[in-house]
Amino acid sequence: MADHSLKNIPYSVLDLATVLDGYTAADTFKASLDLAQQSESLGYTRYWFAEHHNMAGVASSATAVLIGYIAGGTKTIRVGSGGIMLPNHAPLIVAEQFGTLASLYPNRIDLGLGRAPGTDQITAMAIRGENFNAAHNFPKDIEKLQQLFSASNNRASVRAIPGEGLEIPIWVLGSSTDSARLAAEKGLPYAFASHFAPTYFEHAISIYRNNFKPSAFLQEPYVMACVNVVAADTDDEAERLSSSVKRMFLGVITGKRELLKPPVNDINQYWDRMEKEAVEQMLYYSFIGSGETIKENLTAFVDTYGVNEIMSTSHIYDHQAKLHSNKIFAGLFG
Repeated sequence: MADHSLKNIPYSVLDLATVLDGYTAADTFKASLDLAQQSESLGYTRYWFAEHHNMAGVASSATAVLIGYIAGGTKTIRVGSGGIMLPNHAPLIVAEQFGTLASLYPNRIDLGLGRAPGTDQITAMAIRGENFNAAHNFPKDIEKLQQLFSASNNRASVRAIPGEGLEIPIWVLGSSTDSARLAAEKGLPYAFASHFAPTYFEHAISIYRNNFKPSAFLQEPYVMACVNVVAADTDDEAERLSSSVKRMFLGVITGKRELLKPPVNDINQYWDRMEKEAVEQMLYYSFIGSGETIKENLTAFVDTYGVNEIMSTSHIYDHQAKLHSNKIFAGLFG
């Protein structure tokens, strides 16, 4: 069971466009394209970006622009958002942007939607202005998007051109039970952010499955779990490489966000006991080690939760080490 349980599962990539210490956003984008092209050759299903703002170490703020860049530099892999923070945007603008992308790259664009601001409250205010409480409109805004994408909207007074009549898959993203109920109610695929918010993962996917209502878009519940992955030739090397992502999450916890740092041999010099526990809690669903170690742990994860797809995100400082990790991870599904 350990071997065949991974063979039928799609595997994908979430790229946060992490900016490395000593490098620029321009360097990050070139590395992302290289990783996407390798991912395509290794059989990955999707390559997604997530909308974030006002974060020095994350360069994916103009998410739709990056999706176009990656889609233009690849041929078959699906490219999309994981996600667009819908309360930051008018549904019409999102429909037009993704309608344009889907027109340029047919049958390759995914639209994952979240309700969080993707930033701090001050920046959210700068983005949303008088629409600061727009998160409360999230369910209705999804419905507006679906209407704008529908062929039946061709007689409406407001139309998405391009976008209208295109079949662009919509996903609901979440890190809580609220998103699970919404995805279930609307009969949409559900992607859970277990790579940084593991607390409600098990409960949320249970709610989603138990309350799922078949729709014109999806007949059965579909769960994708995003997890952290750091793979290397040995467990020790993977642990060393993982010090970069651990320091990144330490910055989140302490409010001292920095560019992604190179790995260190002894991460214990950077945190105290309580900080370590907090970081490890956030990184609970992380798979760090050799291919053999990760395969054993990932198989147990899939067997336990029955997820339909795995999306990996890897904060590894050295680009060649990141490519190597990506290759090792893909090999687990062959």
